[in-house]
Amino acid sequence: MKKDTKTIRPEIERRAFLKNCSKTLPSLLFLVASFDVQELIAKENGTYDPTEHNYAMGVNIKKCIGCARCADACKNENKVPREPHFFRTWVERYVIPEEGEPIVESPNGGIDGYPEIQKDLHVERTFFVPKLCNHCVNAPCVQVCPVGATFATEDGVVLVDPKWCVGCRYCIQACPYGARYLHPETNVADKCTFCYHRITDDKLPACVEVCPTQTRIFGERGKKSSPLRRFFKFNEIHTLKPGLNTKPKVYYAGLDGEVI
Repeated sequence: MKKDTKTIRPEIERRAFLKNCSKTLPSLLFLVASFDVQELIAKENGTYDPTEHNYAMGVNIKKCIGCARCADACKNENKVPREPHFFRTWVERYVIPEEGEPIVESPNGGIDGYPEIQKDLHVERTFFVPKLCNHCVNAPCVQVCPVGATFATEDGVVLVDPKWCVGCRYCIQACPYGARYLHPETNVADKCTFCYHRITDDKLPACVEVCPTQTRIFGERGKKSSPLRRFFKFNEIHTLKPGLNTKPKVYYAGLDGEVI
């Protein structure tokens, strides 16, 4: 039977339209998602201007005692599932023996404490390392998100818009710091946001506020009044996995060469 050419032409045009959409839709969705969240922020914080800020965090490993109050406060503040597999921030204990490989442990993110070190193990040193999303300038998670749900704000924070996230896990796989997880209830990607709802209201992130030793320092790059200015001045600063060129915005003082 001969096909009706009037029927074929609309079908060809439809396919061409969809093909063009597949090329442009991710970038369009990125713009819409970014605008959607930042417009909401502007409405909730009428005096807040993201272009005037550039947030970052410092972590002084020498001060960390491994209490993990930061991890617990984060779960309470941001409604992170209490199961031991989901964290926006956690604390790892490094045990460096005189011989052999380092032992890295973080049971329940450090919230439940750490197991006793083997008595027959000759330990050279131990220390604690808090970890979280690094809010990278060149964030791999932003690059791989197919719908623009993960994006960087004008004030330097990497966020996830849950209304746009499709739960594909691309960002989770792309993150070299293991800082993301899929929320078991919402089925969308979740991670540290620097407690964005707090910092845009001129408050500290929950993890910084509860730290008893001031291990974490939160502030802004480039501002003379920022607590980070003194942190950078008096410490040798490093970032995690600098060779990846992600340009992290979580800076460490006293970072041991064994840290992965």
